[in-house]
Order: sequence, then structure tokens, then C-alpha cells
Amino acid sequence: MIEIIKNTKIDFMGKRRYALTVTAVLMLIGLIAVIQVGRGTANLGIDFAGGTSVQIKFNTPVSLHEVRKSLEDGGLKDFDLQDLPTVNKVLIRTKKSDTNLGDVSNTVISLLSQKYSRENIVVDSTTEIGPKVGGKLRKDALVAVLVATLGILIYVALRFQFGFGIGATVATFHDVLAVLGIFYLAGKEINLLLVSALLTIAGYSLTDTVVVFDRIRENMKFKSQKSLFDVVNMSINEVLSRTIVTSLTVFLTAVALFIFGGEVIHDFALAIMLGIIVGTYSSIFVASPIVYLMGEKAFHKK
Repeated sequence: MIEIIKNTKIDFMGKRRYALTVTAVLMLIGLIAVIQVGRGTANLGIDFAGGTSVQIKFNTPVSLHEVRKSLEDGGLKDFDLQDLPTVNKVLIRTKKSDTNLGDVSNTVISLLSQKYSRENIVVDSTTEIGPKVGGKLRKDALVAVLVATLGILIYVALRFQFGFGIGATVATFHDVLAVLGIFYLAGKEINLLLVSALLTIAGYSLTDTVVVFDRIRENMKFKSQKSLFDVVNMSINEVLSRTIVTSLTVFLTAVALFIFGGEVIHDFALAIMLGIIVGTYSSIFVASPIVYLMGEKAFHKK
């Protein structure tokens, strides 16, 4: 593998106290975001907040971009689109409002009729997405993240030791909370697509962390005369080039999605980009220091 940086001797562990401050702030913002999402006061997407779903059938194929532009130009706000190209259908979901179902459907038809002929448009169905459904989805999303994190703890604890599992779990929580908190502060919509991104970030963070842990475990075995402080520092430096190359490769892929992927996955790609940054940071400044703080004697193999 390409070595961008060779033979580094950076004292990462010596900077752990400064990193702890950054980590605490990011996790606090993330916890506030979780509370606000649970209360339903954040900028929630249609899946979580509820709304109206209108399924439109066109007699001829249409461009999803043109449909979106027609609705936006007509003043319709806070809506999602889903294309069903095989049957020439488009699912339009708007956030909950005081407008009744019939009015929402008529508004959509009126706006689309300005672009397409009225004979080309048929309303297949109109459905209300109630607050109970949104509340259940919010609960299910939280459970999904918790179950994924618990799985990470069990996996790392079995592969390494329990202390390593704690480090990986805290780092994963940190990454998820950090990205969620940033989205909350930026006023970005929090929806199921973001939950998918958070679970993806959790997997990436674990992969990066395990690479560092593998090197720490190897160095513990063959260089037991060193203190755990030195072993952790040395291990991070030894895999630093690999970490940078891997993170940069994935980051550039996410940038391509962000620029060329279209509006539908814009926020997903942004979340992945942020997740790569905080995931790389947490592997070095969150997970590894926890391994050290759990105690040198607990990890040296005799």
C-alpha cells in the first residue's frame, strides 16, 4: 500500500486530554439532538414527523428532476419524491400540515398540470402518514442504532478483550452522536436516510478501529517490555499511513456522491463525509486512549 507518511513518531496519547474536550463537546451536542428528536422538536423528515403521501401515475415516462422542479417552482415545500419508473409512477410525500388530504392532492395535480397535460396525470392513491407511525419509526431507528452498537461491543470483546470492546463501543457512539449533532445544529432534515448513513458510519468506524486494535494487540505480544502508553502510540503511528489512505479513498467516493449523486442522496453523502472524518478521529483519539485508560496490566498478555 502507498505510504503517504513514513516512520512517524507523533505523540497521539500525549494529546488525549485535548481530544477528550472535543469528544465531550461533540457527544453532548449529539445527546441534545437525540433528546430533541425524541421530543419531535428537531427538523424531522416525513417518516418521523408524519404527513401526506400522494401517488401519481403518468401515462408516459417523466423525469424525476422535472417533477421536483415543477413542485418547487409552484411553492410546494418539505416534500420527498420516490420514482417508480417501471410503472411510470411518482410517490410524493409532504410533511404534516393543517391542509387536508384532498387539498394536498389537488395542489399537487394543479402544479404538475402546468408542466404536463392533465390527461397525462392520474392520482392513484392519497394516504395520511399519522404521528403514531412517525413515533414508531423514531423508536425503531433508535433501537436499530443501539442494537448495532451492542453487536459491535460483543464482536470486539470476543475478538480482542472486553476493554477493547468498551473502547470500540464508545468510539462508535461518539461518531453517531457527532454526525447527528452536526446535522441538528445545521438544521438538516433528520430522516430514515440519515439513519442509514449513521449505521454505515458505525460500520466504517468499527473497521478503522479494529485495524488500530489489531496492531496494538500484536505489539503487546512481541514488545511486552514497553509500557501500554508507548505501545498504543507506536501502534497508531505504524498504521497511520494505512488509515489516511483508506479514509481519503472513501472520503473522495463520498465527495463524488455528494457532487454528482443528485439531491436525493445529497444529505446521505454529506453524513458519510462527516462520518469518515469523525470516525478516523475517534479511532485515534477516543478508542485507543480508552484502551490505555482501562489499565496497562489488564491488557498485557503473559
